[in-house]
Amino acid sequence: MPKIVDHEARREEIAQALWRVVRRDGIRAASVRTIAAEAGWSAGAVRYYFPDQDGLISFAMDLVSRRVHARVSRLENTGPPVEVVLRFLEEVIPLDPERLAEFDVWLSFTAQAQAESGAGGLRKHLGPVNDGLRTLCRQLLDSLAKADVLRPGLDLDLETERLHALIDGISFHVTLQPEVTTAERVRQVLAAHLLSLRP
Repeated sequence: MPKIVDHEARREEIAQALWRVVRRDGIRAASVRTIAAEAGWSAGAVRYYFPDQDGLISFAMDLVSRRVHARVSRLENTGPPVEVVLRFLEEVIPLDPERLAEFDVWLSFTAQAQAESGAGGLRKHLGPVNDGLRTLCRQLLDSLAKADVLRPGLDLDLETERLHALIDGISFHVTLQPEVTTAERVRQVLAAHLLSLRP
């Protein structure tokens, strides 16, 4: 009986090897040869799944987004409204090794995308991911408004941008100075921000 190969799992395995190379040596070191060596595969096997490097990098970048989305989708939407919102916000901040790896790689991809000329390549991935985070922020604020725990008259478009910026900024702080911006400190900052929006 022929062996059944999970091609999507193989592609993810290669993408995660790329992540490790990027985190250790930078995105410029992420050649097919170095990624193949990291994955324990031949370069030809890597090229079978990804004929060019751009396709591999695009897949690896998209994988970060898909993993975050999957984790958020699994969260339970039960409990006091503010606690639910905090639970969702913490999930998109790099507070454990898995999320930190994803954020490190995302930063590398973002820097590379910003260095590209034109609107193609990696840049096409940035907008949808930022839009997704902005949408999550708006949905969470809408849920608080529906539960009557937001101050009346708030500009929710503006508050969405503020919350989005807070998440981006605090994620940078966690990455750059984890000994200062600890998980507990992140929770305090997020809770204080939400408290400032209450009646």
